[in-house]
Amino acid sequence: MEDLVDRLRLVRSPGIGPVTYRQLIARFGNATAALRAVPDLARRGGGHVPALWGRDQAEREIARVDKLGGRYLVLGQGLYPRMLAELEDAPPLLIAKGKFSLLEAQAVAMVGARNASAAACRFARGLAHDLGSQGIVVASGLARGIDAAAHDGAMDTGTIGCAAGGIDVFYPPENEQRQRRMWEVGLVVSERPPGLEPRARDFPRRNRIIAGISVGTVVVEAAPRSGSLITARLAAEAGREVMAVPGSPLDPRAQGCNQLIRDGATLIQTAADVIEAIRLPASSVRAAPAPYDPAEELNGDDALDAIESLLGPSPVPVDEIIRLSGASSGAVQMALLELDLAGRLDRHAGGRVSLRPA
Repeated sequence: MEDLVDRLRLVRSPGIGPVTYRQLIARFGNATAALRAVPDLARRGGGHVPALWGRDQAEREIARVDKLGGRYLVLGQGLYPRMLAELEDAPPLLIAKGKFSLLEAQAVAMVGARNASAAACRFARGLAHDLGSQGIVVASGLARGIDAAAHDGAMDTGTIGCAAGGIDVFYPPENEQRQRRMWEVGLVVSERPPGLEPRARDFPRRNRIIAGISVGTVVVEAAPRSGSLITARLAAEAGREVMAVPGSPLDPRAQGCNQLIRDGATLIQTAADVIEAIRLPASSVRAAPAPYDPAEELNGDDALDAIESLLGPSPVPVDEIIRLSGASSGAVQMALLELDLAGRLDRHAGGRVSLRPA
């Protein structure tokens, strides 16, 4: 219980994102020690000490999750989804309610347009049903359109809903009965606290969970620049299979899928196509990021100024900072951690970082 309280305090503290959390735990061994170290690290980074979440706040959230019948899944422990843990920015904590056994099965994500055509919804529902009959769990985002159809098609065989808000928030409102049923026969997961309505920035974060827990993502219908294409991109960045269902070139809702296929996504017409695509050699899946090794940390104080001078407003890969600075990987990571906690660093996709303007 104490460990969970301290982990939750870290996760909910402003300025401590998934990457920073992961490095703090690796560097200090546990959440209690990490919490003690944060103020000094922030001062060394030249910024204000972040306002850490209080123990009473954490205990109230834990009590609320327990009252809802949910439970926390801790990164690196127990039932935390193995595929999701491979992401560098995997959520440190997930809140889940439903059938936890679904986390042990192979999952495929299915996403698409909220204003999907009737034909696309019917196809998605049938595809999800057929995948479920083959023992594959279908994951989606609890949205209108394709997401709802995918959940419905796999409801009796196994479906995971990734919520952008709290697990007890029904968004959109018409999802209430579907989500309540998933609490009984499926699984609903979220990294957001109970009771919180989703904000615009929560949907892309939700999308990385959908892509992360799955061996591949199927896009059924999607317009260009849609959220579904964000999920497909995240899946590709994670080394997962990207699949798309072709559509009429006359329908704007099919343009995103057709573009994905043109760019190399696997064309999907049946569940057999999906199964063939995801049964790839294990080497096709990206390995989990290497843990931070404190033993590598050499001359961390001396490295801070040199590393800061290499940073600017344009994102650069951390590997490039290591190469140019001549410092050890551990020293660079420690300096970046200090700048991050001081509120002076931005982290970007693909392991890139930039310095925030003063």
